[in-house]
Amino acid sequence: MKRNAALSKLAPATVSEADGVRYLHLGTPWVQGAMRMDKPLAIELEYVQRMMAWMLLRPEGELCRGHAVQLGLGAGAITRFCHTGMRMRTTAVELNQAVIGVCRLWFHLPRDSARLKVLEMDAAEYVADALRAESAQVLCVDLYDHDAASPMLDSPAFYRDCHRLLDDGGVMSVNLFGRDASFERSTQRIAAAFGTDRVWSLRPTKEGNTIVLALKDAAMPDRDTLAARAENIETRFKLPARKWLRMIRPLTDPSA
Repeated sequence: MKRNAALSKLAPATVSEADGVRYLHLGTPWVQGAMRMDKPLAIELEYVQRMMAWMLLRPEGELCRGHAVQLGLGAGAITRFCHTGMRMRTTAVELNQAVIGVCRLWFHLPRDSARLKVLEMDAAEYVADALRAESAQVLCVDLYDHDAASPMLDSPAFYRDCHRLLDDGGVMSVNLFGRDASFERSTQRIAAAFGTDRVWSLRPTKEGNTIVLALKDAAMPDRDTLAARAENIETRFKLPARKWLRMIRPLTDPSA
């Protein structure tokens, strides 16, 4: 699909509020993101919290170093957390200009700076363009349209480009969700790009979101190391990392 045709099909970004939480929608009741208004840096939605499980796979001394990239802005929760909470250099890639505008107006998304870039462009083009896209240590992928039926980008070529974008030792987290989605197909494609023994998943949320983690050219740390990292993450960043550790599991055979 050409860019102009894709842009013409983008849904409007709308906002609702209930019980102290502000929600982002794309023209439907489906929630595309959320922010607790009196705690804008906190990550409100459970599946978005779980997308931060990549933190378990980064050495403690390198946790806040490097370049974090988000494909799909949503309500900006991961972007705010990486940029403001973790003080990382951060890039968010979002095709829908209305989402960027609403995030800046209603969801505390900072303006671009030396440490933050928000790019209005197709995520597939970003990861495929080796000259444009800077390498990253962290890549979070959450790409859904207004129907949220399946990931918008889920091809073998896309995951190969994600693998290329990451530096050695870098980690990717992916949200897999939707009535038309296939967990087995998606994880098989991720495993083809990263290697089966370098892919793990968390148990699905009650809403059906499954977070997949993939490491580039690195092995899963041992349980003692992971436990120490989880304690550090909970202490420093108030995220439920010990809970993540209990639900993470290896991808043994994505084709089975």
